[in-house]
Amino acid sequence: MQQKLIEVLEHIDKYLGGSQWFVFLLLGTGILFTLYLGFPQIRYFRHAFQIVRGKFDKQGDKGDTTHFQALTTALSGTVGTGNIGGVALAIYLGGPAALFWMLVTAFLGMTTKFVEVLLSHKYREFDSAGQVAGGPMYYMKHRLNIKLKNGKLIKTGYVMGGIFAFATILSSFGTGNLPQINNIAISIEETFGLNPFITGGVLAILLGLVIIGGIKRIAKVTSKLVPGMAILYFVGAIAVLVVNYTNIWPSLESIFSNVFTGSAAAGGFLGASFRYTFNKGVARGLFSNEAGQGSAPIAHAAARAHEPVSEGMVAILEPFFDTIIICFITGLTILSSGVWTEKFENRFDETSTYFISGQLSDKNKPDIPKLHDLINDKDNSLLYTGVVDIEQGIINSDVTVISSRSVAEDVRVYTGMDSLYTGNLHIIDGLINNDVNEEHEDIYLSGLSLLHSAPLTTKAFMRGFKGGWGQYIVSIGLLLFAFSTAISWSYYGDRAVTYLWGTKYVLYYRIAYVAGFFIAAFANTNVIWAISYVTIALMAIPNLIGILVLSPEVKRTIKEYWIDFKENFGSPD
Repeated sequence: MQQKLIEVLEHIDKYLGGSQWFVFLLLGTGILFTLYLGFPQIRYFRHAFQIVRGKFDKQGDKGDTTHFQALTTALSGTVGTGNIGGVALAIYLGGPAALFWMLVTAFLGMTTKFVEVLLSHKYREFDSAGQVAGGPMYYMKHRLNIKLKNGKLIKTGYVMGGIFAFATILSSFGTGNLPQINNIAISIEETFGLNPFITGGVLAILLGLVIIGGIKRIAKVTSKLVPGMAILYFVGAIAVLVVNYTNIWPSLESIFSNVFTGSAAAGGFLGASFRYTFNKGVARGLFSNEAGQGSAPIAHAAARAHEPVSEGMVAILEPFFDTIIICFITGLTILSSGVWTEKFENRFDETSTYFISGQLSDKNKPDIPKLHDLINDKDNSLLYTGVVDIEQGIINSDVTVISSRSVAEDVRVYTGMDSLYTGNLHIIDGLINNDVNEEHEDIYLSGLSLLHSAPLTTKAFMRGFKGGWGQYIVSIGLLLFAFSTAISWSYYGDRAVTYLWGTKYVLYYRIAYVAGFFIAAFANTNVIWAISYVTIALMAIPNLIGILVLSPEVKRTIKEYWIDFKENFGSPD
């Protein structure tokens, strides 16, 4: 059932976030605004720091948070599993060159963030409880309606705003909630042996206590949490880089040398085509910094400011810190440690494990092109259908096991409570057919294979000064990063609920959000990631279309800002 759900979600994502047109829409929007506005991510970078420090604040500015609190709240929403597990996943899928495309996405995303925050802050409102209510749905509602010559108004903006708000609610679960606690629970269990049920229960209670206080309590928590967790994580990464300093330059070369050719096979990594590397790098870049998704503007709308451009400039800093700094450090740590090409003992995930005919090896050069085509969905002719004979956990049939996009080694088959299995496995199109015999339901495979996501980053951090202590830095970092992300996304979701149905339904949303947070601690990882891919695209598409339509207004608003700024403060430094 779970496998079928994953297949459905992946099929949907193939036509949305996983499609070529979505990648070009995302990058194209960033390129267009970067050129149209004259590289604001460079020109306004220093000015943005001055705004964050409060240098140009005015007494009486309306809002619920300071510029710094809005920045840290938005950063806490983006600095999460994408920075620890997402970077590792990008390298696992697309190799070192995928990290380059993550950085490109972040650089262009700095401009996209600037624009979407500017518009969202400009058209923010105050709800019935006196709190700021802002986000892309509000500029859509006010500025994307079509007025005909006869004076009739077609409320296209209301429709787009409604679609965006509903997608935000879905994405608050698919992006900010479910994958965050799932990664926390897995990491804590592997490092400290704590049952995911307990981890989910304790953190769900803490989450509820924080989010019930609204944006002001959220801002206070994140403004203290974000700087501390970033410093802890940075120190751990530097420890790995110092120990593996001889590999830093080769790692940098691998990032930039295969940008337009894809990543070549290395060790257990079987290579990735340019198209695959490009898509995965851009997709992971978006998941990391959320530029264009429209989430961060909801947090920035709460900032105290008398005009919208300054808060847009503050948002320029988000992709810089999130992806260009933290993600790059994570990626360089993984590459310099060498763990991305190594196989480690692990229990195989059934949804990423399958059988192929014959004995193929990544150590045999003629086999590598066949394996490359297989894992990149170019050739399914090798998928095995038939019966596999197992004796005392050892596979006796002429098949090869593929797990986590690598050739599995030292494979053992277990059943029940870690008992070696003897019997037959019925395989259809490479997958274990659980419908044939009920006893197959508790069968699992383990052995050596590549790792991805947080476990891969954990292995990299264990190559530092303190060896095994690195795993604790990753676990604690992941806990803090992911938990802060869940906090911020709860606010995004409740602002979307407010837009659609009013403040009286926010409490019901928060209850559902906390309940989902608890359940996802022990749910299937692949299902959760598949959900997140779809919900990201459902938010990003209407938002990207909206800011493109309003590009002339963006430029006009920036011009007005500088006129006002010079009248009040003189020429900028």
